Amino acid sequence: MVVLTAEAILLDLDGTLVDSTDSIARCWLRWCRQFEIDPARLADAHGRTTADIVADLLPGHRVAAAMARIDELEIDDAGTVRPMPGAAELLAAIPPERRAVVTSGNAVLAAARMSAAGLPAPAVVVTADDVIRGKPHPEPYLLGAERLGFEPAQCLVVEDAPSGIAAARAAGMAVLGIASTHEARQLEADLIAGTPAQVRVQVDGTGPLLIGVETP
Repeated sequence: MVVLTAEAILLDLDGTLVDSTDSIARCWLRWCRQFEIDPARLADAHGRTTADIVADLLPGHRVAAAMARIDELEIDDAGTVRPMPGAAELLAAIPPERRAVVTSGNAVLAAARMSAAGLPAPAVVVTADDVIRGKPHPEPYLLGAERLGFEPAQCLVVEDAPSGIAAARAAGMAVLGIASTHEARQLEADLIAGTPAQVRVQVDGTGPLLIGVETP
């Protein structure tokens, strides 16, 4: 088994810890119909912030109302979200002071989805509300590392989306990809797992975390 080492682990939320794929598709399809947007234009949207997505699709004077509407739709639908296989066990295996969730969603949506999935929110959660530039910019992951008190090079990111992986790489972090929303060949990661259930984390006291992937 190939093993990576890290002092801290930063985890994406959607597609990594929670299975929100159907909810996201359902809400954005309704939104596209309301705002007369071709859903095909959302092909590369996964992992990006709502603000960036909406700004690419609509003129400036319509952005605020459109963002409010998609937020409303997604929060109303958050109760349908379920945990990814092994997500709770993966979180439990990482010492609390060495883990963070870094998501492109806003704080209310992140809390709603984690609650619906039965996952405890870590002490450090970085959301779209905390940054100026979202993924694929490195700012979200750099902020996560800073809040945990570790250097970027000491951190490992767990991600399912190419935009998130690009953010982690730009931040100088190693990456474990979760092939849930994208095929493994689309993920430029150091290790790849099908679900969090395949990820193994071991720690000996204050030593480095040992991270590997158990193949089925």
